[in-house]
Amino acid sequence: MAPRPPLPPFDRQAALKKVRAAEDAWNTRNPGHVALAYTEDSVWRNRDTYLTGRDQITAFLRDKWARELDYALRKELWAYQDDRIAVRFQYEFHDAVGQWWRSYGNELWEFTGEGLMRRREAGINDVRISAAERRIFGPRPAEEAGDSMAVW
Repeated sequence: MAPRPPLPPFDRQAALKKVRAAEDAWNTRNPGHVALAYTEDSVWRNRDTYLTGRDQITAFLRDKWARELDYALRKELWAYQDDRIAVRFQYEFHDAVGQWWRSYGNELWEFTGEGLMRRREAGINDVRISAAERRIFGPRPAEEAGDSMAVW
């Protein structure tokens, strides 16, 4: 597989770019596209679900976005070092009965030298919200580039 820049070791600008690329990809809600950022044998922990490999990741994301309707995500760089990045995130979606949710979480990422993610660990908490409480409406507009979630 071709390298996926930016490549480790990460400096601040490269880490920010990697986080934004991940946010943009996840906001497509295209499991096949998103899964290409991970190694063929990538290991995931997502809440209480453990996955190994791109095929399992693709299936997981397909199921996730079938349940989490109108999903929209924001990620923010928390820390970086060498081949690792930590992010915090929030996303919103509604379920099949129309209940809106906001999910808060943290992810730990580890990359190969080619820039593919070989490990992802995510802890996530969900909060019921009303439609009026929503803050995230689709992919991040260009004018919000670099905005911190600290103001949310």
